[in-house]
Amino acid sequence: MNINARACLIALASALLVGGHAAAHHSFAAEFDAQKPLMLKGTVVKWEMMNPHGWITIDVTSPDGKKTQWMVETSNPNGLMRLGWTKHSLKPGDEITIDAYQAKDGSNTANAARVTLADGRKVFAGVPGTPSGPPAAPAQDK
Repeated sequence: MNINARACLIALASALLVGGHAAAHHSFAAEFDAQKPLMLKGTVVKWEMMNPHGWITIDVTSPDGKKTQWMVETSNPNGLMRLGWTKHSLKPGDEITIDAYQAKDGSNTANAARVTLADGRKVFAGVPGTPSGPPAAPAQDK
């Protein structure tokens, strides 16, 4: 294989790898609905501070006792660290409240705007584009 063919193959492979990563990343508006605010009160099951977004898994118990598990997306680790988050900010069993916006597909997936931690501190956790003010409509327990 000559050097030009090898260079073309390397360039093609690089474009495919970069393109795949870019397709996996999304904006707030692509997946979440700013007109569907939620207030999720529950118990942390898992906290994952990873790229491209962090994830909080939370068990929410409704007034009738039914437990529902939610996956709540946060900003990326770099953005979270600038806001004071660490991988130890949440631990299984912590009771937290998350002001969030539901996924457009109606699943038990949401994007965190603000999190009230177990110690009462309120911290921003959203990705760029997440509404930072009060939800557009009164939040509701799910």
